[in-house]
Amino acid sequence: MTFWEHLQELRVRLVRSALIVVAGFGFTYWQRFRIWDWAQHPFMEVFKTHSIAHAKTVGLPIPTIFEPFAFTNLTEPFFSLMRLSLWAAAFIVAPLLFYQLWAFIRPGLYERERRLVVPFVLVTSACFMGGVLFAYYNAFKFLGDILFKEAMVAGLRTNLHLEDYLDLFIYTVIGSGLMFELPVLVYFLARFRLVTARAMLKYWRHATVGILVASAFLTPGDVIVTTIFFSGILLALYFISVLVAWFAVPKPKTVDPPA
Repeated sequence: MTFWEHLQELRVRLVRSALIVVAGFGFTYWQRFRIWDWAQHPFMEVFKTHSIAHAKTVGLPIPTIFEPFAFTNLTEPFFSLMRLSLWAAAFIVAPLLFYQLWAFIRPGLYERERRLVVPFVLVTSACFMGGVLFAYYNAFKFLGDILFKEAMVAGLRTNLHLEDYLDLFIYTVIGSGLMFELPVLVYFLARFRLVTARAMLKYWRHATVGILVASAFLTPGDVIVTTIFFSGILLALYFISVLVAWFAVPKPKTVDPPA
């Protein structure tokens, strides 16, 4: 394919991806209040636990109603729930989006590699959704526990803005999902001989420093704890990617000796 043919193919895939997300958005916006209940559930568990413990500590009545969220702009709930619905749509149609990505890179692959469309879609979708579920059930609760405990110790009253909460929630969940795509990215880089397992092992110390620096800047809350937490996840994914790169290296072609 020529350069302009690649641009045309990219335009087609982007338009189709946008239409897929719009179709998913129609469903998720219809279910936006259920999705919001799902999005606030990890924090509400932490909030209820700490609120009850704090009330017992200071001798206050144990609360029975938990309403930590508020808004000061009349349009904030509308646009915040719309944004949440858009990200939820991208999540549920992720397999179709990964297929569009595959369809774009397919012309640059060998014929035997083009047959890997089903494994590619399944693996990328599984990695992404695995990262999202990990963040939802573990990482976000971990962050919420640290950040809320800090506020409780400081004696601050809970009055969270819906938009700010969704920023942290979407950042953590979607970021973790993309982070879990690292082995898939390394697979293709190794197939095109852009990285090798030997080089990744050789420079693992440099990668560790880069991961620590990135985690320190990108993770909110207690610097040491959150940095170590996310750095450990990224390092584990890095060494898994080393194995992926080792398996993904194209085998040299064998030439039959002349008769």
